[in-house]
Amino acid sequence: MPDVDTRASHTETDLARKRRARRMARALAEAHPDAHCELDHSNALELAVATILSAQSTDKGVNLVTPRLFKRYPTAADYAGADRMELEEILRPTGFYRNKTDSLMKLGQALIERYDGEVPGRMADLVSLPGIGRKTANVILGNAFDVPGLTVDTHFQRLVRRWEWTDETDPVKIETAIGKLIERREWTMLSHRIIFHGRRVCHARKPACGACTLSRWCPAYGTGPVDPEAAAKLLKGPRAAELAKLAGVPAPAVSAAAAAAKEAAGRGDDTP
Repeated sequence: MPDVDTRASHTETDLARKRRARRMARALAEAHPDAHCELDHSNALELAVATILSAQSTDKGVNLVTPRLFKRYPTAADYAGADRMELEEILRPTGFYRNKTDSLMKLGQALIERYDGEVPGRMADLVSLPGIGRKTANVILGNAFDVPGLTVDTHFQRLVRRWEWTDETDPVKIETAIGKLIERREWTMLSHRIIFHGRRVCHARKPACGACTLSRWCPAYGTGPVDPEAAAKLLKGPRAAELAKLAGVPAPAVSAAAAAAKEAAGRGDDTP
């Protein structure tokens, strides 16, 4: 149980919510200094393609496919003129490969026809392209163009609602609501940190409440086990032991968390 309970209440004011959200955002920065876009890419086109492929797939799964894909199709013109059967075969492991093939070919054509083959750096232009919605556009803007954006994926939606930063359910409304709480310059990295936290600590069904550095501000504390040692066993990812230590979990449980993380890494479990 946290020493100082500053969790939300039904009477929380807008100002109190903003202050709590910013404290949690700072704690996230401390807990996840390694947060980053986990889709491998070297330019805006590769990131756009990888993000489109990540729908109904894991980042790790996409990263297994993209080295071959990027080598075979380095430009928008290559996607526009691709042999459909060949491209489908490459994309097959990512799931929904026929739809994704269609999206990539149409994306290549649109980039050639409207943007000289280059991925544009404006939201209005990006969302007009085949296969690119607002979430994907924010990924591209934040990570390829250094334009701050909030990536409202499933982890982001689940956590900000669990933390009662907002009760909105529409992704665009969620983006607007969180944008009012957190400074714009923090948006891109906040998105990465929340996604990391959702994958490694605050799981959908059984969050590691007793080994979470955000517990003192979390209105959902107790959704998962609050016993530190039991919670530590739920931590995932290569920094499980460090996350446990940050939460003040006893050394034996930290060792157990490290062993569990090593085993999970061998299975490739550090995915959504």
